[in-house]
Amino acid sequence: MEVTAIEKTNLIRDMRRRMEDISVEISWRELANQYFGKSSSWLYHKLDGVDGNGRPGGFTPEEAERLRGALCDLADRIRRAAARI
Repeated sequence: MEVTAIEKTNLIRDMRRRMEDISVEISWRELANQYFGKSSSWLYHKLDGVDGNGRPGGFTPEEAERLRGALCDLADRIRRAAARI
């Protein structure tokens, strides 16, 4: 039971603010599906810092790392596409 409490305190709840510069440029639905195997609503809840029931939630450190990797992969893909122009 204590492990759950510790995990909840380590959640990153301000991810939407961190992503505000690119939020309209990315298909979050595609990112959620391709990199997490989850629905867009799951990712939107995570970005908003809530769980599916409206209670406090957010990204675990592992999920945040996966999101970082997804964004880096997407950035690399955009750079490669730009280089082909």
